[in-house]
Amino acid sequence: MEQGPKVVKTEQEWREQLTPEEYRVLRQAGTERAWTGEYTDTKTEGIYECRACGAELFRSDTKFESHCGWPSFYTPLAGDAVVLREDRSLGAVRTEVLCATCHSHLGHVFEGEGFPTPTDQRFCINSVSLRLVADPTEQEG
Repeated sequence: MEQGPKVVKTEQEWREQLTPEEYRVLRQAGTERAWTGEYTDTKTEGIYECRACGAELFRSDTKFESHCGWPSFYTPLAGDAVVLREDRSLGAVRTEVLCATCHSHLGHVFEGEGFPTPTDQRFCINSVSLRLVADPTEQEG
């Protein structure tokens, strides 16, 4: 059974905290245009957090090149970092990925595409849903 979000704000509070594009994607399940997100080709090591609430979601070492136009990861940080929900919008059945902490929309997960990853899953995530906190040891030197 799906748990309720730990971080709860009114829609007005979310609108005040987020930019219009962040709000459209995170709170209204929008999608940023392919190849436009700041993290699509990023190789920086660190932790990807939810841009809405700061919860840790993905590690850079699970990010891989999927050539789909959005950052792709083969697994979330921990089993409880995200919530998966059936999405029947756009005339298809997909699996939506939400932040488990605030239930903001992150993207979708796809399986069985043949990528050489340990999970055979592709968490296709909007850059605008994430904030990369670089590994401090990576920045030295």
